[in-house]
Amino acid sequence: QVQLEESGGGLVQAGDSLRLSCADSSRTFSGYNMGWFRQAPGKEREFVAAIVWESGSTYYADSVKGRFTISRDNADNTMYLQMNDLKPEDTAVYYCNANAVVSGLLRDYWGQGTQVTVSS
Repeated sequence: QVQLEESGGGLVQAGDSLRLSCADSSRTFSGYNMGWFRQAPGKEREFVAAIVWESGSTYYADSVKGRFTISRDNADNTMYLQMNDLKPEDTAVYYCNANAVVSGLLRDYWGQGTQVTVSS
């Protein structure tokens, strides 16, 4: 079973950068689409970025496009989110997601989240 752990969050100032990591302790990244979501207090969880397993294509929310970059290291079972030019609006708990259709069933996994706080 996929087990995801996020790391790399912290407290930074506006304009700073952070690099989030998502590691699969079970080493079962292969075949999974990966993504990042975030949730601020009192708000719904929202999509941030995703990377497709088959093609490597990436997708971004308009709010982070041009500032964030999603990538993965398949050999190390690790996914990254490079966040540049951070804004106070980026403050949220960031969650790692992995999903795939396996034997006709959707497999969908989430990490515990890592806090990102951006001061103005």
